[in-house]
Amino acid sequence: MRRCRCHGKERQPAILYTLLSQELRPRQQCPCGQRRAVCLRTPQLTCHAASHVLLKTISFVKNVAAFCLLPREDQLLLLDSCWVPLFLLGLVQEMVTFEVMEAPAPSMLKKILLSGQSKGQEPEGTQPTLAAVQRLQGCLNSFWRLDLSPSEFTYLRGAILFNPDIPGLRAALYIESLQREAQRALRELPHPEHRERFPHILRLAASLGSVPAALVTALFFRPVIGDAAMGELLAEMLFEVSGWPRAPWLPLPR
Repeated sequence: MRRCRCHGKERQPAILYTLLSQELRPRQQCPCGQRRAVCLRTPQLTCHAASHVLLKTISFVKNVAAFCLLPREDQLLLLDSCWVPLFLLGLVQEMVTFEVMEAPAPSMLKKILLSGQSKGQEPEGTQPTLAAVQRLQGCLNSFWRLDLSPSEFTYLRGAILFNPDIPGLRAALYIESLQREAQRALRELPHPEHRERFPHILRLAASLGSVPAALVTALFFRPVIGDAAMGELLAEMLFEVSGWPRAPWLPLPR
């Protein structure tokens, strides 16, 4: 039986004291469970659905005429900054749900064999934790409760895509005007909760932007792409030339 690391260094109390304390103190959940590494319960189904959402996300970006007119460097900067919130917004619209389970611990032999191999190995701590996944699921649940319309999804994607605050943009002023236009269109959409809805949508969008790319990559794509660099794969998808072979890990478009 594995002992909880939270109390591993504490002195063991007397048995009588332990029994009495259980009656007097409210039970508290051990934080170790929140820090445990997790993985997808059904990786094949979930990763396939996630790959399909990512493909549709990149397709949306490539079909925005104003985006295609930007310098190539700006396109890469915007994609690197916004692909996570756009992908998560796609999970919301496609109603992709997922469950996780505790990740199996590596064997002692594997730890010994990999202890001296730093190249090509992910640093310790990059595997998703239960707490991080629960925060992610909380963001998705908030959007599902909001029940966005197709038009709201479209304009919100534009507002997320055209982020003028990214350092190094050559056309920052033009990108800022595009974001203002997308936000204006989103704000002017008719809705019974018109005044409160627009700022609420922007707050939830900011929560998606705070989700680390490393978490999304490790949870949804690392089981499929292995050690490949996610940024390079996204760039290949964005600038894919007609007739080139499609990446084998992507599903065919429907």
